[in-house]
Amino acid sequence: MKFKIIDDLTIFLENIVPEKYLSKLDEFLLSGAIFTEASKVLAILVIFILVSEIALLLTLTILNLPVSMLILPLFIFPALFTYVIVIQERRAQQIEKTAPDFLRQLSSMLQVGLSFENAMEDMSQYGKGPLYDEMRRTIIEIRMGRNFDEAWRAMSRRLKSKELERIFGIILDGRKSGSSISTVLNEVSDDLRDLMALKRERKSTVMMSVMFLLISAVIATPFAIGMVGVYSGFMQRYGMESEIVLTAPVAGEIYLIIHSILVGFIISIIMYGDIKKGFKFSLPLATAAFAIFYFISTFGGSLLMGGF
Repeated sequence: MKFKIIDDLTIFLENIVPEKYLSKLDEFLLSGAIFTEASKVLAILVIFILVSEIALLLTLTILNLPVSMLILPLFIFPALFTYVIVIQERRAQQIEKTAPDFLRQLSSMLQVGLSFENAMEDMSQYGKGPLYDEMRRTIIEIRMGRNFDEAWRAMSRRLKSKELERIFGIILDGRKSGSSISTVLNEVSDDLRDLMALKRERKSTVMMSVMFLLISAVIATPFAIGMVGVYSGFMQRYGMESEIVLTAPVAGEIYLIIHSILVGFIISIIMYGDIKKGFKFSLPLATAAFAIFYFISTFGGSLLMGGF
């Protein structure tokens, strides 16, 4: 019965959600090694939230807990987003690590007389890892009639690495211009290896700054603003209400969200030099910061007074 509900809801979502959005969500989930259809993932999330809300509502009624805790099941969305982003980062790092050797092996196979397409196919049959998985997908697309250049560029975009996208673009341009592909592959392989070494060195030098920003955004600031909410609650409980006491928690929440988002953008600039990557840091940071703030502001007073 449960699976029938999921299937029915999946069909319903496929009918109401535009296909282009489902396709984008499919690509996003695939990049995070989630191979379930986007519509089915949405259906599972909707059912999970509904069941969780009902169970949580009963628990809150029995234990007399704050009704605001009903927001907790909604954290599944940023949690899923964070999971996919983490998998993307690990996948990109693994691809960047194996790409130089992959390109050098491809160059060696071209030097023994294989064509570019045959060399790709041969390597995809025996190699393991996300780069070889993408190569296999590209070969399937070419066999199904997709233009080689389009399939190659699409693969470079799916790798989620600007360095690899640039390198693969150089390889494609060299192939189209009639240059010696094996020579081009050797040269870009050496350049990519040096570039990855510089990238690792840069990350190691800025990691202390990144850790400081993370602690500030996820622990220090939420805890401090949460304690402001606790103090405001104490003041209201003893009848010492004022405009400052009432507005301070709300202003603190707004500041907390803005601070977390800005920290996400700063981290992206420090680590990658690209402000656009800040979006994927901002949502997890804002979610984690708000969760800690909510816990402190809701239960901090009870913990301090020994009543929890």
